[in-house]
Amino acid sequence: MRNSLPKEAAERIRAAQKITFLTGAGVSTPSGIPDYRSLKGVYQGLEEPEYLLSHEAMVNEPEKFYQFVQNLYHPDAQPNVIHRVMAELEQEKSVWVVSQNIDGLHEKAGSQQVINFHGSLYDCHCRKCGESVSYKAYMKSDRHADCGGQIRPNIVLYGEGFRASVLDGAVEVVEQAELIVIVGTSFQVHPFCDLVRYKKPQAKVIVINQTPISLAQDYDFVEADGVRVFQQL
Repeated sequence: MRNSLPKEAAERIRAAQKITFLTGAGVSTPSGIPDYRSLKGVYQGLEEPEYLLSHEAMVNEPEKFYQFVQNLYHPDAQPNVIHRVMAELEQEKSVWVVSQNIDGLHEKAGSQQVINFHGSLYDCHCRKCGESVSYKAYMKSDRHADCGGQIRPNIVLYGEGFRASVLDGAVEVVEQAELIVIVGTSFQVHPFCDLVRYKKPQAKVIVINQTPISLAQDYDFVEADGVRVFQQL
């Protein structure tokens, strides 16, 4: 690990032509969306968020699951400078975003080449008939008006696996990058944190986070909120 300044990281991002960003909750907190640790605080004394956001809870305690998931929605949240700059960079060079976030802010900012690794809250369907349902309808009721089935957001719940297409797509965009930029994540959740293993040997890694992360590969570390770096871009 080498310590780096925000200005240096911005210059390297500006110079690269094939970039893959791996983003976490710290990218969305400046937009007012609480991170996972905040959820733990909100629900302290109740069941752990891991259970409330699990396949088991959705099936066995649907009302409790629905109540919890409703608190994850922030439809009025707007993209911040990190989202906006990533979208702008996509207009000039080959840029992909692989995000752990389920808030849809990368797309809202205009990014087209996004892989939502854990899915999106704003993509919902009925578990009974399979029909797509708008998130606005889901916010009013978790029961499908047409068939009475349970509506769910297309996010990866605890106890569920990942689609092969998502994993393969994420690996592919990491493999093709000359620069991997990890932003706003402790990079501890598998299999997301395993993606960096698929980078080309010559590809460089920049980590922009409040705390260092554990990586087998060498990387440049910017100890800062991502906003500080992306404002310089």
